[in-house]
Amino acid sequence: MGINSYVIRSGDLRDRVTLQNKVIGQSPTGQPTETWVDAFSAWADMDPLTGRELIAAQQVQSSVTHNCTMRYRKEFANPKAVTNMRLVYEGRFFNIHACMDQDSRKRAVVLQIEEGLNNG
Repeated sequence: MGINSYVIRSGDLRDRVTLQNKVIGQSPTGQPTETWVDAFSAWADMDPLTGRELIAAQQVQSSVTHNCTMRYRKEFANPKAVTNMRLVYEGRFFNIHACMDQDSRKRAVVLQIEEGLNNG
């Protein structure tokens, strides 16, 4: 679908996604452990790249498979921190490669994401 005006109507956001943070801990035996905890859930537009977009994207970013558009939240103020999170959608896991405030007006963000579990 793609949202180009960056004004999001409620009907545009029909996919429920959850963003998770990685938490480093320690097992009872002292071994380091990594777990993922939910940071927040939000309505979004999950937009798989078309074949042509995927081919073009692979020239720059070989693994981006979807764009995820959602309303701006305070968590998106630090795009670097967002790229350390992962996105969960319908039991599928996505690594976040970029978080872009498209018009710099804090209305909508687009996450460039890759399906897979490379990040944990």
